[in-house]
Amino acid sequence: MSLKRKKRYNLLVRFLRWRIRNISNRNFFLAVSLIVGLLSGLSAVLMKNAVYLIRTFLTHGFSSEMHNYWFFVYPAVGIALVVFLVHNVLKVRVGLGIPVILHAISGTKGAIKPHHIFSSALTSTLTVGFGGSVGLEGPAVLTGGAIGSNLGQLLHLNYRQIILLIGCAVTGALAALFKAPIAAIIFTIEVLMLDLTLSSLMPLLLASITGTLTSYLFLKQDVLIAMKITEIFQLKHVPLFILLGVFTGLVSLYFTKVIVGVDDLFKNIRSNWTRWFVAAGLLGVVIFLFPSLYGEGYDSINRALHGDLGFIFDKSGYYTFSGEPGATILILALLILMQVVATALTLGAGGIGGIIAPSLFTGMAAGLLFGSVYNYFFESDISLVLFALVGMSGMIAGVLHAPLTGIFLMAEITLAYNLILPLMITAGVSFLTIRYFQPLSFYHIQLARRKQLFTQDKDKIVLSLMKVDKLIETNFTPVKLDATLGDLVKVIAISRRNLYPVVDDENNYYGVLNMDHVRDIMFKPEFYDKVFIRNLMAKSPVTIAPGESMEDVAHKFHQSSDFNIPVLSKNQYVGFISRARLFTSYRQLLKKWSED
Repeated sequence: MSLKRKKRYNLLVRFLRWRIRNISNRNFFLAVSLIVGLLSGLSAVLMKNAVYLIRTFLTHGFSSEMHNYWFFVYPAVGIALVVFLVHNVLKVRVGLGIPVILHAISGTKGAIKPHHIFSSALTSTLTVGFGGSVGLEGPAVLTGGAIGSNLGQLLHLNYRQIILLIGCAVTGALAALFKAPIAAIIFTIEVLMLDLTLSSLMPLLLASITGTLTSYLFLKQDVLIAMKITEIFQLKHVPLFILLGVFTGLVSLYFTKVIVGVDDLFKNIRSNWTRWFVAAGLLGVVIFLFPSLYGEGYDSINRALHGDLGFIFDKSGYYTFSGEPGATILILALLILMQVVATALTLGAGGIGGIIAPSLFTGMAAGLLFGSVYNYFFESDISLVLFALVGMSGMIAGVLHAPLTGIFLMAEITLAYNLILPLMITAGVSFLTIRYFQPLSFYHIQLARRKQLFTQDKDKIVLSLMKVDKLIETNFTPVKLDATLGDLVKVIAISRRNLYPVVDDENNYYGVLNMDHVRDIMFKPEFYDKVFIRNLMAKSPVTIAPGESMEDVAHKFHQSSDFNIPVLSKNQYVGFISRARLFTSYRQLLKKWSED
């Protein structure tokens, strides 16, 4: 350790000792949650401002009446910069925001790699600033989460505190981006599925308030969707909101399936630059044809919620059809289909970004399409603004499997509290619709494939903290497959266990021999040279691999009557895991986890 590093370490030790003597754990954690809320809020604001500056520089002077060929070029350039940075400069795997955090919570005891403090922010800013059709929310959340995780580890906080600190960072980042402190807390609870208690609520509140105030300070009063919706809820429209919920639920299913499917498709292409060439080229075509898909799409959402549908036609080759009902319906339907494709291609090409902004845009377009079709065929005049707003709520509820987030996010950022009932109806129906077809959210699908899915269930939380290699017992004396009963008696004389793994000369595992199998003949010398181990052993119907998840191990013990299960690595004997040791370790961790 260098002298400078040693001094920093000693300074940290002195601070921690002073803190223990002078500040209670609760008050200290509240102070840390404030700091994390501030830092995550600042990082989100910096990312948002950087994207605004890049986009303004690139698109300044573009005419709304003409399509522009730069829309084909810009996204590919931005993603190329990201691919180069990730693979040639940073040389790290950045990943999507929320899934990385969920994996950290369930698989690495809350540890998030330090590079995420800057790598996610930098790469997503380039992706979105140059027009990639994704959002900043996921990377901003991951940046904040990395700050919270690494600060928690630096201050030697325990597992529960680090997880809660990550939750504070997520809350602070989203509160800063949307100026929606309540929705940010609800998102953290719904999506991260934190085990909420009264002791954990106050840190989340403080982080949310700090993140929101930070945003107001640096972004002033201009929220991302800056208007107050004054539409009035009418009881006769309830069936429409139910149908819109079904529609947004189905669109959410399409959204999830397409993004996951395209991701799987591009994973089969090994070359990073080949993936970029194919996906970025297709993305350029999509954005050139539908310029409103350029970037996050919040400008289009703002205009839609102000009643201006001109964004559908601006900067496109079909600008002359602006205002025609038939053309409006057709382009809205295409926008819903192509927004999802554009997001999938952005991620497939190597871009970094989140899915909340694309989900909001798709929900807005779905609401407008639903309302426009109803007005056109039934000669009605229902408010398109109202259905655009409610459609966004349904889309968030469907894609994220977070209906409460969809409800409160839209209510907070538009001050549409008088419309809470239609928001609830559409969000609830959308959630139920997609759950029927797809029980997991977009965020959880990849984790579930790797059996790394985090849930609120304390049993699964505790099991995720346990590792197979920490439970293996190796003080079992092996016996050779070709050995005799006489050889076994010699082993029994020096062994302290009554269980003997049977192996060959290469340590390949064949079965297990229990003392009960030989108790009736072990004191009969006439059998010592006549009876062989291969004839006495029993096969093991269940085995465990060293890298297996503890949830699977616990399930095997539940299904098996064995008290010990062998651990094999490519059929090589490693040791045994005992039922008693597993559940003793489980009880100890459960007690530690449950302590406040």
